[in-house]
Amino acid sequence: MSLLLQYTLLYASVLILVALGGCFSEHSGVINLGLEGIMVIGAMGGALALKMLGGYPVIVILIVTVLAAAICGMIYSLLLAVACINFMSDQTIIGTALNILGTALATVIIKAINIAENPDDVSSNVQYIQGKKALQINIGNFQLNYFMIITLVLLILSYIILYKTRFGLRLMACGEHPQAADSVGINVYKTRYMGVLISGFLGGIGGIAYITAGVSEWKFENGVAGFGFLALAVMIFGQWKPQRIALAALLFGCFRALSNVYSGISLLAGLKLNSTAYNMMPYIISLIVLALTSKNSRAPKAEGVPYLKGMR
Repeated sequence: MSLLLQYTLLYASVLILVALGGCFSEHSGVINLGLEGIMVIGAMGGALALKMLGGYPVIVILIVTVLAAAICGMIYSLLLAVACINFMSDQTIIGTALNILGTALATVIIKAINIAENPDDVSSNVQYIQGKKALQINIGNFQLNYFMIITLVLLILSYIILYKTRFGLRLMACGEHPQAADSVGINVYKTRYMGVLISGFLGGIGGIAYITAGVSEWKFENGVAGFGFLALAVMIFGQWKPQRIALAALLFGCFRALSNVYSGISLLAGLKLNSTAYNMMPYIISLIVLALTSKNSRAPKAEGVPYLKGMR
């Protein structure tokens, strides 16, 4: 059961980070369907940092890896911000394009790096065996991952920022009624940029947290297996509220964790299902949950609506 708890908390941490990213973006009025692509690019930056920092002190590895993933995620999210805020493009199409581009771009970059290091290596793999060990602390049979602690801190900060600060209230005003926000002196464009950049920051960290969850090597052609879309389901089920997002993430994270530990649970092992069936569970559950609860969802009123100054 300790292994189930360990993986549940780890996958829940990933979902919380990425869903919070989508929450900030949508509260500002920009739908971020590109979370999957942001996760991949953030994971790429973090994985390369882990690979290069294998023998460094733990604190250095942790800080540089998190910063590398976050910065890569923020830079990539700027594509969404420029296209949707400045050029008022369709946010759904841009987000979908970012998802497709993210995996392709990461694959090309990693292959180029591998070929430069070894002309015979044309894979899109990155190994970070030594670096990954620095992210974990063994407490008895439980393996604590630093990303669990980082997620808890960022979850609390997100709640405080959204509901207890002037910036958070202004951010949510831009997602509810940008014209009213503009009329009292709030810069809607700047605020929406901040929302998207925070989304990239959190999504990038979520990406590196995901690929280091259970393996010491990642093939970037595989992307992040739809976890960005699962995080969107968590965000919607959590009603765009950090505390509810955390509870929803624990639910979906538990179902995802079953694919890693089902063989050790006698009741599940007796069903003789393979890991693929358990991998499908969180996505099937998300469809069922959203089908039953989407009617009562209350998204920010102005999300997905391009803002043109002077428009009433």
